[in-house]
This record gives sequence, C-alpha cells and structure tokens, in this order.
Amino acid sequence: MKHMTLTLRRTFTALFLAAALCMQTLAAMPDRLVPCGHTAGIKLYTGGLLITALDEQAPAQRAGLRAGDTILKIDGTRVSSVQDASLRLSSGKSVCLSVRRGEKQAEFYLTPEKTETGYRLGISVRDNISGIGTITFFDPETGVYGALGHGVAGLTSAQPLAISGGVLVPSSVTDVKKGVRGTPGELHGSFDVADPLGSVSQNEPHGIFGKLTALPQSESVPVADASQIHTGAAVILANVDGKETREYCVRIDKLYPQAENGRNLLLTVTDERLLAVTGGIVQGMSGSPILQDGRLIGAVTHVLVNRPEQGYGIFLQNMLTQCEAYQ
Repeated sequence: MKHMTLTLRRTFTALFLAAALCMQTLAAMPDRLVPCGHTAGIKLYTGGLLITALDEQAPAQRAGLRAGDTILKIDGTRVSSVQDASLRLSSGKSVCLSVRRGEKQAEFYLTPEKTETGYRLGISVRDNISGIGTITFFDPETGVYGALGHGVAGLTSAQPLAISGGVLVPSSVTDVKKGVRGTPGELHGSFDVADPLGSVSQNEPHGIFGKLTALPQSESVPVADASQIHTGAAVILANVDGKETREYCVRIDKLYPQAENGRNLLLTVTDERLLAVTGGIVQGMSGSPILQDGRLIGAVTHVLVNRPEQGYGIFLQNMLTQCEAYQ
C-alpha cells in the first residue's frame, strides 16, 4: 500500500509538472501579433569566414578542409573578414586554423602556397550570406519579428547556419521567375541598405528572429493555437510586385500537427491573380503569413517542386517556440 501511495504521488507530481510546463508555454504565446507579408533583404554574418569553394590539390584541400566549413581563428586570433585572413597569411608561415564544421570545432595545420601574386591556401571565402525572404509577423509591444518560417542553411547542410548576427533591410520585388512543374520559381529583389529595418539575432530551424527598429503602423490580429486551425479556406499575405503586399486566397488541404520539419499544413493556391504572376508558391515567399478565420495561424515554408501551386506551411505556434522572446 505504501509503495502504491508513493507511485501515485510520483505520478501526480509528474502530471503537475507537465501541466505547469504546458501552462508556461501557453502563457508565453502572445495574444495578438501584426501579420506582415513584406519581403526584406536578409544579411547574415557567419562569425568567421565561410569556405564556399576549394582549389584542387591546394593546401586547404590537402589539409582536409571542406566547403561549408567556417574559419573562426588563425593562430588563435579571431578573423571576421577576408582582409584579416590575407594579412595573417602574407608571411607564408605555417598557420593553425580553428574551424567550425556543423556543431563541432577542430584545428587544421597547413602552410600557405607561394604564387606569383602572394601566398594562398586555395579557398574562396565570404563573411556573410544574403538573400530575400518574407517577414511573417512583428510584435508592436516589443518590436520582435519572425521571418521565413525556416532557417537559413549552410552550403552543405540542411542545418541552420551558425551566425554572429545580421541585418534586415528594405527590399522591392523587381522580377518574378514563375514556377513550373519540375522547376521552382523565385522572387528577385533589390535591397536598400541605407536604412536598415532591424537586426537578426537568431537563425533557427523554424525561422529567423530579431527586432525591428521602426514599427509599421498596422493592425494586430489574434494568434491561433494549433487546435484552432482546420482544413478549408484561408488567405496568405504576399509581396510579389514592388513593395505592395496583397491578400491571396488559398485552401488548406491537410494538417500535420506533429510534424517537426516546418510542414504542419499542406496548402493550395486558388487565387488566379497569384497563379498568373508566380504559378503558385515560389522561393522568396517563405515567411508569407497565413490567416484563417481572422487569426494568424502560420507561415508559408516550402514549395512542391512538381506542383508549384501547392506548398507547405508551419503553425505559428511552432514557429514561436524557437523565438527567445517568447520562451
């Protein structure tokens, strides 16, 4: 009897703790957010030098370095630009490179190779990655925003690229490559770097997050949890021409509440206006907010290559779990 009582107490304690954690998670969810839908230029700093290519049989390749690795330090000193690296290699002496590969770090020892123009390791590097994406929401009370609905991956891995920070800048859609069966479409845009919109502090599997420096004057809407989302009619907000954001009709066909890959719902574009311009979902529309019954429910994340009129979306509730502001 005593053993049974102890077991019941432990079970009750476990259930109580689980309920408390659930309540904390729900309490962290904001009641209202502003759906956005504007594209933005996204520039992420790698926190080092990202190797994009290697020359055949050059010192770096022979030492075992790979495209996608990030050089963090040279001889123990942190490097953040090509100029830093060139200066430290100019003597031609052997060097120790501290390198990040995925979630691991290692050291590589190699000697630069002398050429007619100086010493080289035989690598191409960059200290940032940039592109265009769509802002999903912002919080008018805190300035926190979320975008993309998925992370920005490295060159050779599906995992989000480790970053030291980033910047969000205004963009305008200048051209659209229409999606067709077998070939995904794409938004092309120009960036205005003179007046940043905000910062990027997180690059996570379910989105990029940061703060806006200037908050747009827009109305907030209620935020839906997963239980309020259903199949049927919905809309997305998308920016596929200039700086104009419009509402387009879609249909939610299937729900996948347990999915952890940013594919919580399958949607079909039914709006002839959007189909005429883009063919459906195209690259650059990732992050376009999805609304249903007047609530913000999620963001567009992926396109089906063989059916461009269809795509996947993530539940906003899942997106918010990786934003530090709501943890």
